[in-house]
Amino acid sequence: MRTIAVEEAFRLPQLATQVTSWSNSVLRADRAREWARRLPEFDELRLAEMDEHGVDLAVLSLTAPGIQVQPDAAVAVDDARIANDALAEIVAKRPDRYAGLAALPLQDPDAAAAELVRSVRTLGLCGALVNGPTLGHYLDEPRFQVVWAALEELDAPLYLHPTSVPAGEWHVLGGRPELAGPSFSWAAETGGHALRIIYGGVFDDHPGATLVLGHMGEFLPFQLARLDASYAITEPLRTLAKSPSQYVRENVVIATSGVCSHAALLGAVLEIGVDHVMFAIDYPYESTADAVRFLRSAPFSETDLARISHRNAERVFRLDSVVKPRP
Repeated sequence: MRTIAVEEAFRLPQLATQVTSWSNSVLRADRAREWARRLPEFDELRLAEMDEHGVDLAVLSLTAPGIQVQPDAAVAVDDARIANDALAEIVAKRPDRYAGLAALPLQDPDAAAAELVRSVRTLGLCGALVNGPTLGHYLDEPRFQVVWAALEELDAPLYLHPTSVPAGEWHVLGGRPELAGPSFSWAAETGGHALRIIYGGVFDDHPGATLVLGHMGEFLPFQLARLDASYAITEPLRTLAKSPSQYVRENVVIATSGVCSHAALLGAVLEIGVDHVMFAIDYPYESTADAVRFLRSAPFSETDLARISHRNAERVFRLDSVVKPRP
């Protein structure tokens, strides 16, 4: 069975923006050292692990927090261009093993839209990935309409990934650093960001846009009934054309990254449908062996397992039709 992993991180040492995704965490130092060794590497360690566990293709993206934390818009634009050019070269060397998601300099939305178009149409990247809010700005804000319009026109998905940089002081985390990061806060913050996009009417304005959420949907698939019930008794700032759950089921696709639970996978499929779930590892932060074992032993028919393993990714990221980079 063909296997595509859609949330696989990398780092480039030549970027001006250099903040690690674990710099503010309490994660173990030995793990951080191993990640630092693997993130900038593409030819030996990464491919060997893919080969060992039967991963055919990895969709690569710039590791969190990416360039979203860069305070200088001009530097962010330069870094995005450098990162996307480098990623396109990596993909061009091994198109049988790698695809890529563009970094976007959302500090300048017009430049971000232009870079998205260049990355997809010229470089052959298959979408974009954004690491959390950009300097406190969320993707429901009117300034980002130009980016959503470009995504819709290109039929390119936007992967919304957590960031390691806190949006602000969150008192529930006080004195409990274990809650910060992948155990809780990243999923809660990213799920909240996705809800801002939904409640902000982005999918009413751009019904053809696709948002990808990792980590089994950042809690959202398991909150749909609650979201709808709560929305029914509120007076929203913007009245939506559909219920919140409909947007999740129609405009959102999730990836399994880091949540190797058959119970969670079954629940997500029951809520949003098997055509909206993709496989991901979250290399190098998560275990490739554990992720592949979880996928191969999932209690699904061969047809549905193929959708999760590769067919949905091929459709969402247009992996059979992306433009090849120009020589």
